[in-house]
Amino acid sequence: MANTKSAIKAARQNERRRRRNRAVRSAMRTDIRKARVALGDGDVEQAQEAIRQAVIALDKAAQKGIIHPNKASRGKSRLMKQLNRSAQ
Repeated sequence: MANTKSAIKAARQNERRRRRNRAVRSAMRTDIRKARVALGDGDVEQAQEAIRQAVIALDKAAQKGIIHPNKASRGKSRLMKQLNRSAQ
């Protein structure tokens, strides 16, 4: 348990940040899952929209420092690769 006033405040801040990060990360993963399901269904139009939402979620998570920017880039690249494969 934190003893000093500053450590108590830091613990409160960390808890708030943890909850926010967890919510953003969960939403990002949900959007990615929806995009993969749409790709599996074969509907290209629906898949494009789902991937667009997933890319937005990845960019926001990277911008907020929740995931590394390279991880966001890698995720976007893999989704686009799958989309291009399914469109052919």
